[in-house]
Amino acid sequence: MSVAAENLSRWHAHVKSPDHQALWDMLHPDAVFESPVVHTPQRGREIVFKYLASADKVLGGPGFTYTGEWLNANGAILEFENTINGIKVNGIDMITWDDQGRIVHFKVMVRPLKAIQMVHQMMGEMLQVMAAKPA
Repeated sequence: MSVAAENLSRWHAHVKSPDHQALWDMLHPDAVFESPVVHTPQRGREIVFKYLASADKVLGGPGFTYTGEWLNANGAILEFENTINGIKVNGIDMITWDDQGRIVHFKVMVRPLKAIQMVHQMMGEMLQVMAAKPA
């Protein structure tokens, strides 16, 4: 199994059964997160953790599924789908790992516009809840 496939396997295990400690451990201290609704990249393990932990709750769940994946030496692009509040959400996660298998860059793209607007609202609400909790 390639290094990228091993890293991806750990990510899939987290998505299947979210574990906040495992997620924290997967993130590089200087990780960067790019959101489909926030203009500037979010930098640092704490904020990236809060975005990804919030996304577990907003986008994850029983209907969430990865429908395709593409790997290179140190990264993956994963296409996902879910239906939330009757709106079909389609998007991709672009993940880059360092040589130690830690996530250094995570970019999310979502479509269609109606889904982006809903995810934006729901993520904002979840991030407010997460802001009250320490990482």
